[in-house]
Amino acid sequence: MAGHETHYTLPRPEFDRAPKLLIVVSPYYKDITDQMLAGARAEIEAAGGSHDTIEVPGALEVPTAIGQAFRMSNFDGFVALGCVIRGETTHYDTVCNDSSRAITLLGLQGACIGNGILTVENRAQAQVRAEAAGQNKGGGAAAAALHLIALARRWGGAKRSVGFLPERTEFDIAGGNGTPVA
Repeated sequence: MAGHETHYTLPRPEFDRAPKLLIVVSPYYKDITDQMLAGARAEIEAAGGSHDTIEVPGALEVPTAIGQAFRMSNFDGFVALGCVIRGETTHYDTVCNDSSRAITLLGLQGACIGNGILTVENRAQAQVRAEAAGQNKGGGAAAAALHLIALARRWGGAKRSVGFLPERTEFDIAGGNGTPVA
């Protein structure tokens, strides 16, 4: 069982400028996610960071909310929290795979995300992983986001572009008279 394994944990990163994170949580299993939320907040605060928290209906909506905030806000990073417990249908597989894939794709676009969406077989597994005084997967997700923020700052920050926008502030409109438009 993974709970009995020892593993290396990176030292908490230090920041010259406090990071600001958005925690996006799906409180579907509120008792579980409340523990994860406590762990995430404690980790961010221990690193000198600040955080805002929003709730979304389910794990599938977590990456959508993060994607919107990544494009339209000024957060340095994001913490995705939720819990998916296997049921009797294949819906579990869809939610686990699609939420994870969407978070990964956002990360590849430059979003600094710690993925704390638990995917477990039963409630007992979720409780063990969620406890802030135990495995603290919420704190681990926040730590992952903080480490990615530290890397982004080390390398000069994310270069955010949306679609096919020009890299300069002036451009010519096709079929126009050639006059630059700002």
